[in-house]
Amino acid sequence: MADPLRRLSFNQATINKWDALEAIEACARHGVGWVSLWREPVAKDGLAACAKALKETGVRVSSLCRGGFFPAATSHERAERLDENRRAIDECAELGTDVLVLVCGGLPEGSRDLDGAREMVRDGVAALVPYAGERGVKLGVEPLHPMFAADRNVISTLALANDIALGLASPQVGVVIDVFHVWWDPAVYREIRRAADVTLGFHVNDWLVDPPSVLHSRAMMGDGPIELRRLRRAVDMAGYDGPIEVEIFNRDVWAMDPDAVMTTIKERFVSEVM
Repeated sequence: MADPLRRLSFNQATINKWDALEAIEACARHGVGWVSLWREPVAKDGLAACAKALKETGVRVSSLCRGGFFPAATSHERAERLDENRRAIDECAELGTDVLVLVCGGLPEGSRDLDGAREMVRDGVAALVPYAGERGVKLGVEPLHPMFAADRNVISTLALANDIALGLASPQVGVVIDVFHVWWDPAVYREIRRAADVTLGFHVNDWLVDPPSVLHSRAMMGDGPIELRRLRRAVDMAGYDGPIEVEIFNRDVWAMDPDAVMTTIKERFVSEVM
């Protein structure tokens, strides 16, 4: 029987007390073979130091968070954001991951042009394809829940993310499916099947009923209403067999003992996801 934890990836944002090097070491100590790192903590600890720690521990990077944020009011700003994404692609290559997660960006300041902002996202992703191909990195368009459309991500359904990935028809572009953002969508299972050839990542957590804030509204797996196993099976049946990231933004989880959280993650991953 295969190890049920073999696909578990720890997303660094789930325990904000650990810096990048501490997260890598903790994964090795807890027997978690994958980690998802964030650019800011990696930069703080040093890209070379993180790459060295990964090599020494054998922990692999499932993805790097995050690129994107394409919409902007001026062409100069949009060009600057593309340059920043190219730096993120370089960081992926250095860390040994082939997936850059794209949080695509909200409406430009003062704008109400939602269609225009979505077009900027598509154009931005398309502009990165040649460089991503050169560096061996794939661009994972992650749809976010519609409540984030104004300020974080105008790509608010899996259908919209699929439209970009399938429309560009590049091996460098795919989608990242996070249950928190898509579980509510009546079209989600159809869109998971549609994403069969372009799914680059799958994230699990749960929905916190009556959350303290929009951003900190994710729960530990099993503490909310999301049909986690059903969604995981749907993604598996569509052909994705890669790492499954646990990504939770929750102040109560952040306040807990980090090692206790990691133990709970492993237990819930087996009991609620697999």
